[in-house]
Amino acid sequence: MLYNRKLTKLFRNNMDRLFNRPYFFDKGLRFECQRCGTCCTGAPGTIYVDKNEVDLIAKYLSARTSCFIEKNLYPFRTGYSIREYTDGRCFFYNGGCTVYPLRPGQCKTFPFWVENLRSPKKWRRMSGECTGIGRGPLYSREQILEIVRSNLDTVAKSY
Repeated sequence: MLYNRKLTKLFRNNMDRLFNRPYFFDKGLRFECQRCGTCCTGAPGTIYVDKNEVDLIAKYLSARTSCFIEKNLYPFRTGYSIREYTDGRCFFYNGGCTVYPLRPGQCKTFPFWVENLRSPKKWRRMSGECTGIGRGPLYSREQILEIVRSNLDTVAKSY
Protein backbone atom coordinates (compact mmCIF):
# COMPACT_ATOMS: atom_id res chain seq x y z
CA MET A 1 0.00 0.00 0.00
CA LEU A 2 2.85 2.37 0.82
CA TYR A 3 4.42 1.60 -2.57
CA ASN A 4 1.11 2.47 -4.23
CA ARG A 5 1.00 5.87 -2.49
CA LYS A 6 4.61 6.63 -3.42
CA LEU A 7 4.01 5.67 -7.05
CA THR A 8 0.84 7.79 -7.19
CA LYS A 9 2.71 10.75 -5.69
CA LEU A 10 5.51 10.32 -8.21
CA PHE A 11 3.01 10.33 -11.10
CA ARG A 12 1.22 13.40 -9.77
CA ASN A 13 4.48 15.29 -9.17
CA ASN A 14 5.52 14.68 -12.77
CA MET A 15 2.12 15.58 -14.25
CA ASP A 16 2.81 19.32 -14.36
CA ARG A 17 5.98 18.66 -16.33
CA LEU A 18 4.13 16.35 -18.69
CA PHE A 19 1.24 18.73 -19.22
CA ASN A 20 3.23 21.93 -19.67
CA ARG A 21 5.39 21.03 -22.62
CA PRO A 22 4.79 20.98 -26.38
CA TYR A 23 3.60 17.82 -28.13
CA PHE A 24 3.13 16.83 -31.75
CA PHE A 25 -0.59 16.63 -31.00
CA ASP A 26 -0.95 20.19 -29.68
CA LYS A 27 -3.52 20.87 -32.41
CA GLY A 28 -5.36 17.67 -31.57
CA LEU A 29 -5.81 14.24 -33.12
CA ARG A 30 -8.79 12.61 -34.77
CA PHE A 31 -10.00 9.23 -33.65
CA GLU A 32 -13.17 7.18 -33.77
CA CYS A 33 -13.30 3.49 -32.95
CA GLN A 34 -14.26 1.51 -36.04
CA ARG A 35 -14.84 -1.65 -34.02
CA CYS A 36 -12.54 -3.50 -36.40
CA GLY A 37 -10.99 -5.62 -33.64
CA THR A 38 -7.38 -4.91 -34.55
CA CYS A 39 -6.61 -3.87 -30.95
CA CYS A 40 -8.59 -6.87 -29.61
CA THR A 41 -6.69 -9.49 -31.59
CA GLY A 42 -3.11 -10.29 -32.47
CA ALA A 43 -0.20 -10.58 -30.10
CA PRO A 44 -1.09 -11.56 -26.54
CA GLY A 45 -0.91 -8.93 -23.84
CA THR A 46 -2.40 -7.75 -20.60
CA ILE A 47 -5.91 -6.33 -20.65
CA TYR A 48 -6.19 -4.78 -17.20
CA VAL A 49 -9.62 -4.78 -15.58
CA ASP A 50 -10.15 -2.85 -12.38
CA LYS A 51 -12.13 -4.58 -9.64
CA ASN A 52 -14.93 -2.01 -10.06
CA GLU A 53 -15.15 -2.76 -13.77
CA VAL A 54 -15.46 -6.49 -13.09
CA ASP A 55 -18.83 -6.12 -11.35
CA LEU A 56 -20.19 -3.85 -14.07
CA ILE A 57 -19.17 -6.17 -16.91
CA ALA A 58 -20.46 -9.25 -15.08
CA LYS A 59 -23.81 -7.55 -14.51
CA TYR A 60 -23.92 -6.45 -18.17
CA LEU A 61 -23.45 -10.10 -19.17
CA SER A 62 -26.02 -11.25 -16.59
CA ALA A 63 -23.38 -13.37 -14.87
CA ARG A 64 -22.52 -13.86 -11.24
CA THR A 65 -19.30 -12.03 -10.52
CA SER A 66 -17.52 -15.10 -9.16
CA CYS A 67 -18.43 -17.20 -12.22
CA PHE A 68 -17.51 -14.34 -14.54
CA ILE A 69 -14.08 -14.01 -12.94
CA GLU A 70 -13.40 -17.75 -12.98
CA LYS A 71 -14.34 -18.12 -16.64
CA ASN A 72 -12.95 -14.92 -18.17
CA LEU A 73 -10.24 -13.36 -15.98
CA TYR A 74 -7.03 -14.10 -14.16
CA PRO A 75 -5.53 -12.18 -11.22
CA PHE A 76 -3.22 -9.35 -12.20
CA ARG A 77 -1.71 -6.91 -9.70
CA THR A 78 -4.62 -5.44 -7.70
CA GLY A 79 -7.25 -6.38 -10.28
CA TYR A 80 -7.53 -8.80 -13.16
CA SER A 81 -6.64 -9.29 -16.78
CA ILE A 82 -8.97 -10.65 -19.43
CA ARG A 83 -8.07 -14.10 -20.69
CA GLU A 84 -7.13 -14.48 -24.32
CA TYR A 85 -7.42 -17.30 -26.79
CA THR A 86 -4.21 -18.96 -27.99
CA ASP A 87 -4.25 -16.69 -31.07
CA GLY A 88 -4.14 -13.60 -28.79
CA ARG A 89 -7.79 -12.68 -29.32
CA CYS A 90 -9.56 -11.22 -26.28
CA PHE A 91 -12.19 -13.52 -24.71
CA PHE A 92 -14.77 -10.78 -25.37
CA TYR A 93 -14.02 -10.38 -29.06
CA ASN A 94 -16.32 -12.42 -31.26
CA GLY A 95 -16.68 -10.57 -34.55
CA GLY A 96 -16.88 -7.46 -32.38
CA CYS A 97 -16.51 -6.55 -28.74
CA THR A 98 -19.29 -8.24 -26.78
CA VAL A 99 -18.83 -5.85 -23.83
CA TYR A 100 -18.24 -2.67 -25.86
CA PRO A 101 -20.51 -0.35 -23.80
CA LEU A 102 -18.69 -1.40 -20.61
CA ARG A 103 -15.28 -2.31 -21.99
CA PRO A 104 -12.39 -1.75 -19.57
CA GLY A 105 -10.76 1.65 -19.30
CA GLN A 106 -7.65 0.34 -21.02
CA CYS A 107 -9.78 -0.45 -24.07
CA LYS A 108 -11.77 2.80 -23.94
CA THR A 109 -8.64 4.93 -23.97
CA PHE A 110 -6.92 3.20 -26.88
CA PRO A 111 -5.07 4.52 -28.93
CA PHE A 112 -4.29 7.42 -26.57
CA TRP A 113 -1.71 5.43 -24.64
CA VAL A 114 1.64 6.90 -23.64
CA GLU A 115 3.55 4.46 -25.84
CA ASN A 116 1.56 5.55 -28.91
CA LEU A 117 1.92 9.27 -28.14
CA ARG A 118 5.67 9.33 -27.58
CA SER A 119 6.40 10.62 -31.08
CA PRO A 120 4.75 11.37 -34.42
CA LYS A 121 6.53 8.28 -35.79
CA LYS A 122 4.92 5.98 -33.21
CA TRP A 123 1.52 7.57 -33.84
CA ARG A 124 1.91 7.09 -37.62
CA ARG A 125 2.93 3.48 -37.09
CA MET A 126 -0.17 2.91 -34.94
CA SER A 127 -2.34 4.59 -37.59
CA GLY A 128 -1.18 1.88 -39.99
CA GLU A 129 -2.73 -0.69 -37.65
CA CYS A 130 -5.77 1.19 -36.36
CA THR A 131 -8.25 2.39 -39.02
CA GLY A 132 -9.94 4.72 -36.52
CA ILE A 133 -6.94 7.02 -36.28
CA GLY A 134 -7.48 10.09 -38.45
CA ARG A 135 -11.27 9.66 -38.46
CA GLY A 136 -14.08 10.99 -36.34
CA PRO A 137 -14.02 13.76 -33.78
CA LEU A 138 -10.98 15.88 -33.07
CA TYR A 139 -9.60 15.24 -29.58
CA SER A 140 -7.97 18.38 -28.22
CA ARG A 141 -4.57 18.39 -26.59
CA GLU A 142 -6.30 18.82 -23.24
CA GLN A 143 -8.62 15.86 -23.83
CA ILE A 144 -5.71 13.67 -24.89
CA LEU A 145 -3.64 14.64 -21.86
CA GLU A 146 -6.62 13.96 -19.57
CA ILE A 147 -6.89 10.46 -21.07
CA VAL A 148 -3.16 9.98 -20.47
CA ARG A 149 -3.59 11.17 -16.89
CA SER A 150 -6.44 8.70 -16.29
CA ASN A 151 -4.30 5.88 -17.71
CA LEU A 152 -1.38 6.79 -15.46
CA ASP A 153 -3.73 6.92 -12.45
CA THR A 154 -5.01 3.45 -13.35
CA VAL A 155 -1.47 2.11 -13.63
CA ALA A 156 -0.57 3.61 -10.25
CA LYS A 157 -3.67 2.10 -8.62
CA SER A 158 -2.90 -1.32 -10.07
CA TYR A 159 0.30 -1.67 -8.02
